[in-house]
Amino acid sequence: MLHQSILSNHYFTPPSLLHPQKLTISSSQLRTTPDDTAYNSRGFTFHRTPTGLNLDHLNTVFVSVGFPRRDPDKIRLALAHTDSLVWVEHVKTEKPVAFARATGDGVFNAIIWDVVVDPTFQGIGLGKAVMERVIEELVNKGVTNIALYSEPRVLGFYRPLGFVSDPDGIKGMVYSRKSKKKK
Repeated sequence: MLHQSILSNHYFTPPSLLHPQKLTISSSQLRTTPDDTAYNSRGFTFHRTPTGLNLDHLNTVFVSVGFPRRDPDKIRLALAHTDSLVWVEHVKTEKPVAFARATGDGVFNAIIWDVVVDPTFQGIGLGKAVMERVIEELVNKGVTNIALYSEPRVLGFYRPLGFVSDPDGIKGMVYSRKSKKKK
């Protein structure tokens, strides 16, 4: 179960996107991480489609970072409705070690979901790399408002990527069904 009460909204709007138009941003304008070939030489392959993604292995990564185990059929459905996806495969093990995806309307708004990095591979830039690539893809599609939910303990990870809490006083809300107590 997603602990929505401890999640915070974060928004990213590139300063160059003041008008809703399709712009192309080069990777050098958005990325601070090395290109894909540099990661390939370190034994990692970037993927931008779900082809080849083993959902059982992805579930293992989800669980390792505290997310709930998910029904693979529901993951497939979620991936079918995903607008942007980046996952990283460790070549030696042929398993996913980093993952992020975004959904949205394809024009104005997107939300980034499920940003995870296998704890064994944290601290080497894979989380930042998948985030930069997802953001780059969304910006290149013309999306001007990119949001995400984050647990408070990882806010510091997202801020250097351009995300801010409650910009201009905007507050996000999450629908939450509370179970009624039986009398």
